Amino acid sequence: MIIGRKEEISKLKRAYDSDHSEFVAVYGRRRIGKTYLIRETFEDKFTFHYSGVFKASTKRQLKVFYQNLLEQGLDPTEAPPKDWFDAFFLLEHLIKKSDDARKVIFIDELPWMDARNSQFVPAFEHFWNGWASARKDILLIICGSATSWIINKIFRNKGGLYNRVTFKLRLQQFSLHECEELVQSMKLPFNRNTIIEGYMVMGGVPFYWAKLERNMSMGMNINNLFLKEEGELHNEFNYIYSSMFNTPEKYIKVVEALSGKKAGLTRDEIITKAQLDNNGHISRILEDLIECGFVRKYCHLDKRLRDAIYQLVDCYTLFYYQFVKMAHGIDEEYWVRTMQTPTYHTWCGLAFERVCLLHTRQIKYAIGISGILANLYSWHVKKNDEHSGAQIDLIIDRADNVINICEIKYAPAGYSLTDSELKKIHNRLSIFDLYIPRSKVAHPILITSNGVLQNSNSFEIPIQVTGDQLFHP
Repeated sequence: MIIGRKEEISKLKRAYDSDHSEFVAVYGRRRIGKTYLIRETFEDKFTFHYSGVFKASTKRQLKVFYQNLLEQGLDPTEAPPKDWFDAFFLLEHLIKKSDDARKVIFIDELPWMDARNSQFVPAFEHFWNGWASARKDILLIICGSATSWIINKIFRNKGGLYNRVTFKLRLQQFSLHECEELVQSMKLPFNRNTIIEGYMVMGGVPFYWAKLERNMSMGMNINNLFLKEEGELHNEFNYIYSSMFNTPEKYIKVVEALSGKKAGLTRDEIITKAQLDNNGHISRILEDLIECGFVRKYCHLDKRLRDAIYQLVDCYTLFYYQFVKMAHGIDEEYWVRTMQTPTYHTWCGLAFERVCLLHTRQIKYAIGISGILANLYSWHVKKNDEHSGAQIDLIIDRADNVINICEIKYAPAGYSLTDSELKKIHNRLSIFDLYIPRSKVAHPILITSNGVLQNSNSFEIPIQVTGDQLFHP
């Protein structure tokens, strides 16, 4: 059973039912379920399927490609290919022999086939433009973990592949709702509090959730998978970035710089902190990280586009820099002990904010503004002679001239709105009022992981969103 992915499945079926040859590109971060989606949708019924070999030479790739052609019906009298032009010519022979009404060609890990000086891209262009696209019965599906390669070599191609992709499918992380569906399908004994706790660590990456064991608590699972040196996912960080990006070092420098700044950094601040050259390459890195879902870009209401802020929103990457990178020689109780430390509580607040940023559609639905256009961003101002400065977790700047100031609080046992906290909220609101146009009015919202405990202040902020509401489909 496929959890979620209804829109993506619909697009794949539309491409299959088309009266013309179609070129589909499925992309997204590592472990997001690209291959699983394609295999399950087509029930592994492909005219030809091949998966590129990681860091293999062109000679090795061609040999494996040829072996796959033979196994899937190529005439064994056909000579092995000398280059990728020969290889795709043999693929044409195999397709011509097929009796399938719709020839589904699935090439997985396509970027890995493009070794240095391989001439793979020109050969692939020639296969599609010179042969496949002229037919009416081909459904070509490509995907790969090296998302930056697909973006730059396929989507931004200025040669023969320019504008040739007919269906782009970007797979996003699962929402809390979809993670709950997956947890239920796996019969894991986790409630919504626990699922939020897991999401703060793993985000909505299906592969990670599928590794959880039902006989362990969420804390034990996290400890054993990510934090123990022998854990299956302990080295996941380097694996993700090295498989997705050709020059992972620069991408890692950017996310490392962003990991230490809650509200994010400008492009110039990233260059300074990460010690990178100020050229067009940094813009490409940032665009790739946004496209992969690791980073988001936003502008303050009083700033111009060139002052845009880049903010790290990938839950796992934040968790890595806070805990995994420092974990050495830990024991079975490490994560449980960590839960009692100030570092953990600080991380919880930051991680839950990221969960909320990834569920802004659900927040808008909860407060009844689904149909209203809005910009979302964090906001801060330094202290000056007029005020003491302020930082606001999330702002929803609505088209109806209302600005919702969101106070985000992680409290699994319920949040108590004390007199001092209420005073801080009102103080931030009064400072924010100094910076917004007169045509707009600011209203506070309280977003909590498990509701607000009743006291004399509990209804002082009437618009409240709970963790349960973040689970809306």
